[in-house]
Amino acid sequence: MNVSPLIWVITIVAILALLAFDYFFHIRKAHVPALKEAGIWSSIYVGIAVIFGVLVFIFGGVTMGSEYFAGYITEKALSVDNLFVFLIIIASFKVPREDQQKVLLFGIVFSLLARTGFIFLGAALINSYAWVFYIFGLILLITAGNLLKPGDHEADQSNNFIMRLAKRFMHTTDHFDGDKLFTVHNGKRALTPMLLVMVSIGGTDILFALDSIPAIFGLTQNVYIVFTATAFSLMGLRQLYFLLDGLLDRLIYLSYGLAAILAFIGVKLVLHALHENNLPFINDGEPIPVIEISTGLSLSVIIGVLLLTVIASLLSKAGKAQTAINSARRHAVSYIDLGYTADPMERERIYRLLTAEESQILAMDPKYRNKAKDVATIRQQVAEAHRLHAEYDKK
Repeated sequence: MNVSPLIWVITIVAILALLAFDYFFHIRKAHVPALKEAGIWSSIYVGIAVIFGVLVFIFGGVTMGSEYFAGYITEKALSVDNLFVFLIIIASFKVPREDQQKVLLFGIVFSLLARTGFIFLGAALINSYAWVFYIFGLILLITAGNLLKPGDHEADQSNNFIMRLAKRFMHTTDHFDGDKLFTVHNGKRALTPMLLVMVSIGGTDILFALDSIPAIFGLTQNVYIVFTATAFSLMGLRQLYFLLDGLLDRLIYLSYGLAAILAFIGVKLVLHALHENNLPFINDGEPIPVIEISTGLSLSVIIGVLLLTVIASLLSKAGKAQTAINSARRHAVSYIDLGYTADPMERERIYRLLTAEESQILAMDPKYRNKAKDVATIRQQVAEAHRLHAEYDKK
């Protein structure tokens, strides 16, 4: 089904309106969103995406609707995985809690721009060169293998190549000035860490696009479906970050599930490439009659793998222990870092979460809690948080 230019314009205007609404009604005033606020708005954005998918089913047909939902679910799952990296970047730069929303919205906007560019580039390549499916399939298979490597989310992103260049050739400061991008430091105009963290997230977004765009092109070659599924998967990602903060570590098998999905789509792309083959050194340039995986089967596999991954993660005792320990470490570090937030109520909330996690950890089987990395360091951090809280209470 061909989509008219009018539908394209209406869709793009609607997406831009959602982003503008997000900025003017949620981001302009720096604050820490409550769990209820994050939950409501995350549900609203998912609801909008589902309603749009129903409209695609009605006006575009079953195939087009199935392709949209398969693409949306895949991109949403990859977006959740990306939140791990966002969390590490934000923690590495020690972005104040109330200013994190602005960083996340920038990341979403940059992601949308980067992915849009890759979508049209990918579509142009696919229309001109069928062998591109081999390249896309290989990218996904390599990505799937990398996801299985330990420590995939542990890299320190605050000192990457882009950051080192910025700090070497530009005047920067290590201190935040609210949510300002520039400030005056030693009498000179300087870049704040707020701008640097946005640049860092923007750089990683480009790498994310290299994985996610081949994945969705493996499910549909309809550019409109690729664009809308990608755009709606990014909508509400900011709210989802605060909703899942502290629960992201709980999904200990998410990387395995995503690796299985990307490998599956990679195989599908290679099979499609063989079916459309025109490379002279493969079967003398003639198409190979191989089985092609249907959109319905793709959607079933994606949903099934994600459900299995989430359920296995939630039921895992090792996962529960890992989540509580990682959360305790993160909250202890946040409490110790006086630059984390200027809101006393937010610091009190963090301390309550820390004590609750301590109680949960102590009630666990020692064989699970003792498997965590750097247990001695975490205990020191928790003890320091208790000491600082005791001093705070004396004031």
